Amino acid sequence: MTEESADRADAMFHALADRTRRDILRRVLAGEHSVSALAAAYDMSFAAVQKHVAVLAKAGLLTKRRRGREQLASGDVAAVRSVASMLTALEQVWRGRIARIDVLIAPDPDQED
Repeated sequence: MTEESADRADAMFHALADRTRRDILRRVLAGEHSVSALAAAYDMSFAAVQKHVAVLAKAGLLTKRRRGREQLASGDVAAVRSVASMLTALEQVWRGRIARIDVLIAPDPDQED
């Protein structure tokens, strides 16, 4: 993994570490939403929601565009798939390690009790 891709992975997982950001991402993956409409769904200030959207955008998990005075957000499905593939790769590493541990702790059939 290159330094740049490691930084991108860090940004993605940081963005996904927050419950509100995960919920915002779910909403924008289902369809484009204005930041104002997103903010109305949460018990926090517009500025706080705007910051959450900015973190998701910086991580590449959503894109923003302007339509007049509105700022619209859309989820990036390809970025979410890349997160899923990173998690799958990590799962394979850990499954391999667990399999090796299982071999090490398995009773030796040649050993007598």
